[in-house]
Amino acid sequence: MTAQTLAGRRAVVTGGASGIGRATASRLAELGARVVVADRDAEAAEAVAAEIDGEAWVVDFSDTRALDDLTLDADILVNNAGIQRVAPIHEFVADDFRLIHQVMLEAPFLLVRAVLPSMYARGWGRVVNVSSVHGLRASAFKAAYVSAKHGLEGLSKVTGLEGGPHGVTSNCVNPGYVRTPLVEKQVADQARLHGIAEAEVLEQVMLTESAVKRLVEAHEVASLVAWLCSDDAGMVTGASYTMDGGWTSR
Repeated sequence: MTAQTLAGRRAVVTGGASGIGRATASRLAELGARVVVADRDAEAAEAVAAEIDGEAWVVDFSDTRALDDLTLDADILVNNAGIQRVAPIHEFVADDFRLIHQVMLEAPFLLVRAVLPSMYARGWGRVVNVSSVHGLRASAFKAAYVSAKHGLEGLSKVTGLEGGPHGVTSNCVNPGYVRTPLVEKQVADQARLHGIAEAEVLEQVMLTESAVKRLVEAHEVASLVAWLCSDDAGMVTGASYTMDGGWTSR
């Protein structure tokens, strides 16, 4: 039986209806947390919440103005929701750039701002930001994603500095390419931009910098997130944990 190390804790996982978010919501629930599955896909969020005996929060994180006055009561916040657009800078649609920053940087800031008062009041809290190897390294054709993730890294560090005296930690996890719908949707665009066949994208683009030649699995990321939410990680804050098969070793 899994030890209920997070029993009594309330966790909010954004983008919790699929991919890394779904795996994380399931893992935190296994450890005893009451998990709020936050996602814009109502049907999927309700389904995951039902599976883990949690709650669904149907929310569009691109509508950041709607989050301005949000109050959030939780012990754990996992900022995971993300989207991707791939194009050269000179062809990048301006509204796509803005959208990615709204979902992946503005919304996490507003959620952190909304949840910190309840964490401070209890003297305990965990903020985990699902960043990326692209929060630490750049790749061509991903100006919006890379810059948003770099910004998330900075937000996470500041949160850790401010939250430390109140028992709140903040960290990033930085996976390489993860086997998720978000990554699968990139294959055709990457093939077109690099002038190669879709079947060659994995080897020639996604895994070229990794020493371990496979995709990261969502449950592996969820395991690291769960550890960062534990009491054992109480002295870990302002850090960025890579899970990239050695990509950032170069």
